[in-house]
Amino acid sequence: MPTKQLTSREFNRNTGNAKTAANNGPVYITDRGKPSYVLLTFADYQRLAANRPSIIELLAEPSGAEEIGFHTPASSEIATPAEFD
Repeated sequence: MPTKQLTSREFNRNTGNAKTAANNGPVYITDRGKPSYVLLTFADYQRLAANRPSIIELLAEPSGAEEIGFHTPASSEIATPAEFD
């Protein structure tokens, strides 16, 4: 997938050129010589976003996790309330 790089100034002066270039691949937009933004077509964005797991999948207990030996020691310390003056 070919990429194109534009400065912020070039992007601001000719957004149509950037949009046309994004049809062929990502367009990197730089600020002071450093990449700061990427312009993608919406179809490319959807393709990238579709591969990400949902929050439900991220929080789901992995298979076999119940067999992990994790034991917390009992504390013999007694908590006392904080004193505020």
